[in-house]
Amino acid sequence: MASHDSSPAARILIAEDDPGIRVSLTRALTFQNYEIVAVNDGAKALQAVDEFNPDLVILDVSMPYVDGLTACRLIRQKYQSLPILMLTARHEVSDRVAGLDAGADDYVVKPFALEELSARLRSMLRRTLVSPETQNLVVADLVLDLRARTAYRGQRELILTKTEFDLLELLMSNTGVVLERDLLYDRIWGFNFETGSRSLDVYIGYLRRKTEEDGEPRVLHTIRGVGYVVRAPQESEWEEIT
Repeated sequence: MASHDSSPAARILIAEDDPGIRVSLTRALTFQNYEIVAVNDGAKALQAVDEFNPDLVILDVSMPYVDGLTACRLIRQKYQSLPILMLTARHEVSDRVAGLDAGADDYVVKPFALEELSARLRSMLRRTLVSPETQNLVVADLVLDLRARTAYRGQRELILTKTEFDLLELLMSNTGVVLERDLLYDRIWGFNFETGSRSLDVYIGYLRRKTEEDGEPRVLHTIRGVGYVVRAPQESEWEEIT
């Protein structure tokens, strides 16, 4: 994946059926030195992902032929780590959760400020390069390979989206340290969701299901009213599943 800070410019695919929004986004992001391909329906978006090889995809939820949620699911099946941002006019929390469940990494409600959208795009693109000397992160039998962007629990590979990987990386980089919710939102999404957002909880749930799929002891813990922490299971916790 390309980085916004380096050459060549990061490639962004915009799929939006509203011509005003599509043209405005294309102009604004081109001015910010992104390489843009814009399409007006979900079917064209699916084709463009394969042909354009974007670093990030912006999908409108309500599009003809193939809607944004369906397009998101299909893209995610083929490209596990490709960052996807959903655009929608729907304001309900359930709509945001639906987008996240479809595989989106972030969710923007219309109308939106261009500055905020740009900040989210930078946040989604910024963690794509890892220095050669970076070591793997290891907590018990949970291993994160930062260069290959792969994760394993024992011998079992965990298939993680970009946001899931980034969140787990941040928590494992601070093993034993409780990270507050506001800090996690700021570091992963680059902004603060409105009070009451469940997006972080949704992703914690995803990570727990994937890291505990075979009944392994929990490594990702909730500190009620504060945030989350990764810590190695106690010996007695391992004995329960042997």
